Amino acid sequence: MTNNDGTNSELVYADTLWKAADTLRGQVDAAEYKHVVLGLLFLKYISDSFEARREELQAELQTDGITEPQLTALLENRDEYTAERVFWVPPEARWANLQNQATRADIATLIDDAILAIERDNPNLKSKLPRDYARRGIESGRLKRLIELIADVGFKGDRAKARDTLGRVYEYFLGKFAQAEGKLGGEFYTPRCVVRLLVEMIEPYNGRVYDPCCGSGGMFVQSERFVEAHGGQKTDISIFGQESNPTTWRLAHMNLAIRSIEANLGSQPADTFLRNLHSDLRADYILANPPFNVSDWSGKLLQDDVRWRYGTPPLGNANYAWIQHFIHHLALPNGRGGGVAGFVMANGSLSSNAGGEGEIRQRIVEADLVDAIVALPAQLFFTTGIPVCLWFLTRDKTGKNLKNGCPNRPDGRKGETLFIDARKLGIMQTRTLRVLTGGDSGETLLADGIGDPKPDSDIGRIVYAFRQWRGEPKPEWWDEEKHGGWAYCDISGFCKATHIEEIKEQGFVLTPGRYVGAEEQANDNEPFIEKYPQLLAELEECFVEGQRLTAEVRRILGGVADAK
Repeated sequence: MTNNDGTNSELVYADTLWKAADTLRGQVDAAEYKHVVLGLLFLKYISDSFEARREELQAELQTDGITEPQLTALLENRDEYTAERVFWVPPEARWANLQNQATRADIATLIDDAILAIERDNPNLKSKLPRDYARRGIESGRLKRLIELIADVGFKGDRAKARDTLGRVYEYFLGKFAQAEGKLGGEFYTPRCVVRLLVEMIEPYNGRVYDPCCGSGGMFVQSERFVEAHGGQKTDISIFGQESNPTTWRLAHMNLAIRSIEANLGSQPADTFLRNLHSDLRADYILANPPFNVSDWSGKLLQDDVRWRYGTPPLGNANYAWIQHFIHHLALPNGRGGGVAGFVMANGSLSSNAGGEGEIRQRIVEADLVDAIVALPAQLFFTTGIPVCLWFLTRDKTGKNLKNGCPNRPDGRKGETLFIDARKLGIMQTRTLRVLTGGDSGETLLADGIGDPKPDSDIGRIVYAFRQWRGEPKPEWWDEEKHGGWAYCDISGFCKATHIEEIKEQGFVLTPGRYVGAEEQANDNEPFIEKYPQLLAELEECFVEGQRLTAEVRRILGGVADAK
């Protein structure tokens, strides 16, 4: 598929570049190599942006009749660049200088010195770039070939287009490195289709966006794209984040800097639980993919934390610590509504009663904070093959916090939760990795060329069911003859609007399969080898439910014994 803007050709180019760069990796671990490659890509971009502005400035000055030596002096005036939001690149750090010296045995040291010079002259980049090329011990010949390879990446010309080109290349490389690292890759990268789904559900048009475990910043990038795709400006949202891993924290800063996205990620990397850098923040939108099922999260040091309003999380699992952290930072209802949150979570969070999690979940449901739960298919993540789920929480079910309100539900959706079972959606991109259609910016899966996903894409099916249920207005491009009516209706096996009383009857278990029922079965002739991962995932869920029921029976029997 090829978009009008040439997106597909850019992705093909990025893939070619990746394959060439990967052949130079040799024995270097992917986790180490990604910082080498992504750091050089960033260096090339800011150097090209500088040179593009320099050529532009020279043409302006010559038109004004300015000649030497004043011309050279003005071309080396830092303010002429920073005023145009272009990073100032000192002479020793310019790409041409590094490329000319790429054959030197100490090229790694020269790269470190160049990055140090850039940080020195651009305070907002201080300590946010990789400055350890010499320490990594990569053979100088490999570095030389990598520099020559990246030299062919052109980021000159129109700055907005150049920024977008690098953004796509950079994001593509992040995904490929995450795939190469396997489980460790999930520490810095959330699959694009999952991020796209979260953003489309949350709809961050205007306000404060927060991710307390931001990885390489993918949630922020997609939020900015959403705003611009719907006619807004990136300045319509303010970005706040936090990341504990120092190298990942630097990746996030580079990822945002190349897109000119301003963000407050804290002055240094820090653990969100122990050092909450944005303790006073009340966010309009929270998007996150936290590390779930973490047993060592320093819970003993946080027993009386103000964030645990609905109950103290168990020491052996951080899931409900994360959930309550998100709730704590949601903006309270005001004239334009309250905050909303969308995040990835382990399926166990939907039904577990261990360590008081069931009681915490019950209080959250009774507080009417749960807006929707989406069960995802297996094999979407590099970190795990088992399925996970998406939680959507809100402090306001009136619709005031939505850009266009909820005219189709003027009384709101108080006391309701939407359950969506999307476990059967997605297509296999590789033998081990599944993707949801409609989530790749390289696909032509937008409705009439605008920012909304197509109704027949996987993401479209989920998003429009959610928007219809919330009572949002029908999009102008929606064709009822082609796409069906806009009014929400339950679909057996896929979605169900449920009242709190029904959730109470189910013991406050939030597993979508309990509510949506079973869809009508048909012989789809799907080969067993393709069905196997889904069947295995369903079996895993049965095991989890079995453990929950066993624990519940033991609890009841224990109560009977105590009564005697």
